[in-house]
Amino acid sequence: MSYCDSFSHYARRKTNQVKIGDLWMGSDFPIRVQSMTTIDTMDTQGSIAQSIRMIESGCELVRITAPSVKEAQNLENIKNGLREAGFNTPLVADIHFTPNAAELAARIVEKVRVNPGNYADKKRFEVIEYTDASYQDELNRIRDRFLPLVKICKEYGTAMRIGTNHGSLSDRILSRYGDTPKGMVESALEFLKICEDENYFNIVISMKSSNPQVMVQAYRLLCQRLEEEKMKPYPLHLGVTEAGEGEDGRIKSSMGIGTLLEDGLGDTVRVSLTEDPEFEAPVARKLIDRYSPNPGNFDLEEISELKYDSFSYKRRKTSETGIMGGHLVPRVIADFSDNQNIKIEDLKAIGHFYLPLPDKWAMNDLGADFIYSGKNQIDFMLPNGLKEILDFEAWENHPDQKNKIPLFDIHNYKNASANNLVQFFVKIKTGEIDSDLLSFLENSNQAILILESERPNAYPDFRVVYNKIYDLKTPVILSKKYTNFSDEDLQLFAATDLGGCFIDGFGDGIMISAENKTVANSLAFGILQAARTRMSKTEYISCPSCGRTLFDLQETTAMIRKRTDHLKGIKIGIMGCIVNGPGEMADADYGYVGIGKDKISLYRGQEVVKRSVNSQNAVEELIELIKEDGKWIEPSAENELLKTL
Repeated sequence: MSYCDSFSHYARRKTNQVKIGDLWMGSDFPIRVQSMTTIDTMDTQGSIAQSIRMIESGCELVRITAPSVKEAQNLENIKNGLREAGFNTPLVADIHFTPNAAELAARIVEKVRVNPGNYADKKRFEVIEYTDASYQDELNRIRDRFLPLVKICKEYGTAMRIGTNHGSLSDRILSRYGDTPKGMVESALEFLKICEDENYFNIVISMKSSNPQVMVQAYRLLCQRLEEEKMKPYPLHLGVTEAGEGEDGRIKSSMGIGTLLEDGLGDTVRVSLTEDPEFEAPVARKLIDRYSPNPGNFDLEEISELKYDSFSYKRRKTSETGIMGGHLVPRVIADFSDNQNIKIEDLKAIGHFYLPLPDKWAMNDLGADFIYSGKNQIDFMLPNGLKEILDFEAWENHPDQKNKIPLFDIHNYKNASANNLVQFFVKIKTGEIDSDLLSFLENSNQAILILESERPNAYPDFRVVYNKIYDLKTPVILSKKYTNFSDEDLQLFAATDLGGCFIDGFGDGIMISAENKTVANSLAFGILQAARTRMSKTEYISCPSCGRTLFDLQETTAMIRKRTDHLKGIKIGIMGCIVNGPGEMADADYGYVGIGKDKISLYRGQEVVKRSVNSQNAVEELIELIKEDGKWIEPSAENELLKTL
């Protein structure tokens, strides 16, 4: 439990307190919001204007890229302009590859961010064999390179973020620890130990990844390793890097950031969206406000020891029951129990479309697997890919019991034994789990549990039950009802409440109950995709843009999405500059990376296959590359029609 004070109740991790200009950060202070400019750092007035918009939207720190000495020098002009305009918000210099720029920036701004993967190391994707002695020689070299910055920060009172990124781990770290959360943590610890040797502790740490699962595991492991090494409990900067845009960006960010906030981890948050930076702070604030000052602890039994490993992914073993559980992908249940009269056109919201002219049903990639109609029997024939679940009382009197599936509750679940059923559901609130029910489930090979939480912050609620039923083989559907939520709030909070469970390996299905059926259905599939448990659509790993970006990232992302959004399961990285690619798109199948003005490099995995492609032709070249690999599928006329319906 060294990374989390309580698995059942919110308890914020106690940390060092870090001073960043006039701003304090750490467990004695509120969780801070920050973001990063996207304007060219050499555009002084543009950077000042954008920084002001960010501050007015809620940013308490503003980060600005300094890829070379000239940008680092211009930070002084930006800082002076902001101070003259009456804004004292601390500035953070974002440094990659250039120690001389970091050393200059540390004398100007209140904080510098360095990436251990590229501050003193190179990344050529080479495997290097090290002896203990040769590895120590490398550590000595890094110390010599990094030490001047540490001394400058200490002299000037400048704070530092040691920011490890999953995708930019050095060849040295990858060769020794692999492409793992452990490698991310060890990369940061090397730099931290140098700082501590110099009695410099004004430090914040981050462990970012575009994969929420990797990100969560890395932060947890970091906290445990700091305690094991008897190092100081440094504040944590939380963020999912290259989260993307719109719904996908909000789901990924919430799954990673929200899950860690539930653990009591996190002292500053940056939500990385492929949108203008002033739109990021309000999203971060919504996530934080669930825990500030306290989410309100509810009556949950304390977990003394987790039965599962929270540092690596392993799906809970369950029996295969019908089309649920076992090795099968998690299923999506659409909740229509609040609809009194379900019509054919209502099923559009859950990915099933009736086409009158050919008189047939069609389904898109987000077609729900089950529809829960409650007591409201559907009076038309459902498509083959959709099964109806009815409350037991309605099912008991239904003429077609064979093709309908009954749902029992805490009061009548024992009736299931008398009906000789092949498959049935038992819907239980988390607080209703008792020894009789556990015994029933243990002896039933046909039951599927729909586990519903009524608590506002559901993740710890589910975690307590997960630990309790871990050894049972019963498949579990995670269920949560959201009433009077905006679409964005629904995305943010459901991704935290339910997504964190799938990161931990819990859940064979998902049911999100909300007024907006379309958003709830898309969100359910989005959560499963972000957790890497069910791939139902093309995934885009796109950076949020910054002053290094060499093309219009939002426009390009939209263009690539329009041409490729039918390629189910393929992951495409869209990176504004070479800093964020190919490393940051570590698990992408293909990459589109800016390398110069209107010049793009295309990647297959982490290997560059086409260099200096003109940006006007780059999207077509990307499609040709996918075609060469035999992974291209022409969009069908039916799919194009479904987009218009």
